[in-house]
Amino acid sequence: MRLSDTYTDLRIVRTKAAIRDALTELIKEKGFEGVTVKDITMRAMINRGTFYLHYQDKYDLMTKCQQEIMQGMAKVAKSFLSNENVTAETTFAFATSVFEYFNQHAAFMEAVLGPNGDLGFQVKVKEFVKKTIFEGGKYSEMRKEILRVPEEYFVSYVASAHLGIIQQWLQNGRKESPQEMAHILATIAFHGPLFAAGLKE
Repeated sequence: MRLSDTYTDLRIVRTKAAIRDALTELIKEKGFEGVTVKDITMRAMINRGTFYLHYQDKYDLMTKCQQEIMQGMAKVAKSFLSNENVTAETTFAFATSVFEYFNQHAAFMEAVLGPNGDLGFQVKVKEFVKKTIFEGGKYSEMRKEILRVPEEYFVSYVASAHLGIIQQWLQNGRKESPQEMAHILATIAFHGPLFAAGLKE
C-alpha cells in the first residue's frame, strides 16, 4: 500500500469519526428526529458533499453506527456463548466485558439509549440480552414446565431489567466501574430484586 493510500484511509476514518461524534452530540441536544444533515455537517466542520460520500442520509448514518455497535457487542458475546462451562464466574466476566464495551462507546450509547435517542435501538439491545442470556447464560437450560409465569413475560422482564440497569448507569455518568456494575447486575439477576432490596435473606 502506498503512503498516499494510507493517508487517504486515515482521513476517511477521521471524517467518519467527526460525523458520528457530531451526530452523538446533536442527538443529546435536540433528539434524532430534530437533527438535519446540515446540522451534522456544520458540527463536524465538513461540507455536504463529503457527508454524502459516506452516507445516504441521517438515517443511513444512524443505521451504520448502530450496526457497528451491535457487531462489537456480538463479538464480545461470542466467546461467552461458545463456552460450554457457564458458571457464575464466567457470567460475571462476560457482564464485565459488556460494561467495558459500553464504557468505550459511552457517548453514543448514552445518546441513543437516552430520552432523545432511538427506541428501535433499545429493542435491538433487548434482543441481544435475550439471545445472550437465554442461549448461553444462567437461564439457558431453563425448563418451561417449572416456570411460574409464561415464558415470554419472564424473558421480557429479564431483558428489560438488564437494559434499565445499563441506561441508569449511563445516565448517572458511569460513576461505577464496569466491574462494580457487573456485581450489581449479578446480585439482582442471581438472587432477585427482593434480596437486592434487603427484604429477603
